[in-house]
Amino acid sequence: MKNFKFKRSLTLIAVSSLLSITVVSIPTAAQATPACTTANFVTTCLGATTDAAPYMLITPANFNGTVYLYSHGYRPNVAVPAGIPGVGGYTITNTPEPAPGGNPQIIGALLAKGFAVMGSGFARQGWNADSAIKTNVELIGVFKKQYPKTTKVVAWGSSLGGFITQALAEKYPNLISAAAPLCMASDLNPLMTMAGDAIWGIKTFFDPTIKGGNYSAGPAGYAEAMGDLVKVFTAIGAMQVAIGANPAAPAWPATSTVPAALKAVPSRSALVLVALMSGIPMQSAHFDSTSAPAGLPAANALSFQLAINPALAALENLANAAALGVLATYDLELQAGGAIFDNTATNYAARVSDEQFIWSSALSGNAGIGALLGYLAVVPRAKGDPAAMAKLASLTTHTGKVEIPTILFTATADPVTTPGNQQSVIDKYAAYSADKWAATIKERGSKKPTNNQLALWSIPAEKYTKFTAAGTPNTAVAAAPGTNHCNFTVAQHLAIADLLAYAASNGKNLSGGALLTKIRKAGNMTYDRGYIAPKMKYYGG
Repeated sequence: MKNFKFKRSLTLIAVSSLLSITVVSIPTAAQATPACTTANFVTTCLGATTDAAPYMLITPANFNGTVYLYSHGYRPNVAVPAGIPGVGGYTITNTPEPAPGGNPQIIGALLAKGFAVMGSGFARQGWNADSAIKTNVELIGVFKKQYPKTTKVVAWGSSLGGFITQALAEKYPNLISAAAPLCMASDLNPLMTMAGDAIWGIKTFFDPTIKGGNYSAGPAGYAEAMGDLVKVFTAIGAMQVAIGANPAAPAWPATSTVPAALKAVPSRSALVLVALMSGIPMQSAHFDSTSAPAGLPAANALSFQLAINPALAALENLANAAALGVLATYDLELQAGGAIFDNTATNYAARVSDEQFIWSSALSGNAGIGALLGYLAVVPRAKGDPAAMAKLASLTTHTGKVEIPTILFTATADPVTTPGNQQSVIDKYAAYSADKWAATIKERGSKKPTNNQLALWSIPAEKYTKFTAAGTPNTAVAAAPGTNHCNFTVAQHLAIADLLAYAASNGKNLSGGALLTKIRKAGNMTYDRGYIAPKMKYYGG
């Protein structure tokens, strides 16, 4: 989730680029008074909250009283050794991030309008929502003490930071005036179910030596998790090579131990099934699941559209979800004290009962679907530790009970925090509003509560896959809008910032033509009351 940067080590797979930030010198111990310097009419203050979380405050000389509090996304709680495909070379950092990605354009634009910005690096990396919320509450107090003329605090964050922002809005509406959870993670159980299903599916079909969870204590468990990262990317790389060599019937990786009879089904169909059963979108950064190279014979073009492009989309998205899933699983097992993923009762046939018809060709028809699901029905399952799962369930969740204006924004083909995460919060808010209205409907003069939640979407084009002159997919181009994790432009972030400023000043979200004009100018932002993103079947479970 946002902030962790994957390397493009595979020639085909352009894994999500999770923004990095500039490292600055930050005090490591909590200090009551921040250390401030002023240059070019801008004051930058560095300090640490009582939990030793470093923070940064940036305030212009013409401060207008409104400060933006940004919460950064997931950063692994362990270093990832160099040489591990895709993710190697990561070092734990607690550098504060006062705006999305620490982007100087965003910071500069806000400062120019008289707004201040701030953010914490948080005391612990990994899944840290409970502690991060407390840190943010304290940081708001620190800022107000430093700048007593503060009138408004608006909160925004991406991915895990979106989760933190939504929870902050629910728990402390008296501290903030508006909030924007972006590409948010929703409740932890469904999120980790998605990750667990993806990892387990890759393990089951392509490399049974992947542990996929229930990691050992101490250094042995760390080594197991790092080994899983290598194995996951090795399996994905092998599938990439196989599809490139023979798209119609790619070979199974040498590490696969599925029965010989099952290997009659193209291995790309197993990839598609893993994506579907884990709830990962079937549009990826470079593959729209509908395009084919120009110049192919009609039959070959149709095969590419219906079977090969979807498999490549599944491959690319699984690289994102599975790699981060390994790291998050290891992190959360450390916190919970045991295995957190359990699929002993999961019915994968029921899970994909609707999707299997839509993606029938990619799954090699009824025979392929039956063979793949039949194998999943008889192989050993992963069993979670009840105490650990209970501990996981006790961590902060979203209620949807928000009394301040909130602005939600996500991509409908995000492979990490899938659109169902945002839809879950939309549904919870709708239920809360309905209950609130029902409770007051008998009161004389009562009015139906205003819907103060604005849900925006970034939706990919129907066709966007690019091909080289030789007819091979071109993955050197940028990820398509509406795809990848938190793949937003500076213009989109600034549009959200403007919407936050309006909401904070007016106590309600911008609407009507002014809203539509604002998001149209930003590009690739959609407001559609009728749009409902598919939620995973395991939400709420």
